[in-house]
Amino acid sequence: MADLFWINILTIILCIPIVTAGAAFTALHYTCLKLVRDEESYVTKNYFKSFKDNLFQSTIIWIIALVLGFVLGFDFYLIRNGLIDKPGAVMTAGLGIATVLFLCTLVFVFPLQSHFVNTVGKTIKNAFLMSMTVLPKTVLMVLAWLIPIAGLVLSVLAEMHWLEPLCILFCFSLPAYLSALLYNKTFKKYEPNNGEDTNDDFSWSVDSDLAEEAGTEEDSSDAETETVSDKEESSESDSI
Repeated sequence: MADLFWINILTIILCIPIVTAGAAFTALHYTCLKLVRDEESYVTKNYFKSFKDNLFQSTIIWIIALVLGFVLGFDFYLIRNGLIDKPGAVMTAGLGIATVLFLCTLVFVFPLQSHFVNTVGKTIKNAFLMSMTVLPKTVLMVLAWLIPIAGLVLSVLAEMHWLEPLCILFCFSLPAYLSALLYNKTFKKYEPNNGEDTNDDFSWSVDSDLAEEAGTEEDSSDAETETVSDKEESSESDSI
């Protein structure tokens, strides 16, 4: 619990500049997955290691997410305020579907960035495909990120003001930890030499360039990517 509290404080501080929020979320997921696997010994050290290593790509992903989120939000604003003439059921439904797909991809993109070495494009693509493949887990992950918001709403409506500090102190780390519990087993399918049955969660590769078994080396230079459990063994080549 103390580790989750500290990780949350670090994430809040590093989200203040806004532009560094992507790297902060990536480091958050990196550290939470280590906690889930009982691999964490130096929380602060590992958090900042991941933050530094993923700063560039995570920032690009974060900017893309902000732009897409703004576009979707602005479209909803236009429809809600009647600024679009007869938007129609098809347009409204399409916008709703696009928003759901955006959220499903978003809950996976930073965990993937924290754990697997890949290009920005492939990380986003894999996040979308994985979210669709393990859809029940994806729904639970989205709901996990709504817990702090629901807690704050409940604290106001039911005058349970003791919930407010808890929601703030664990607003990022608790959903991230719960998410790590859900995607941990899925990620193991794509780690080299894991020796697990790949039919448990799903039996096909998230990326078509992935070799049939985790640990198989790729020879194609444009499709080659790396996957390592700590993102430290950069010499091993395996794509998620």
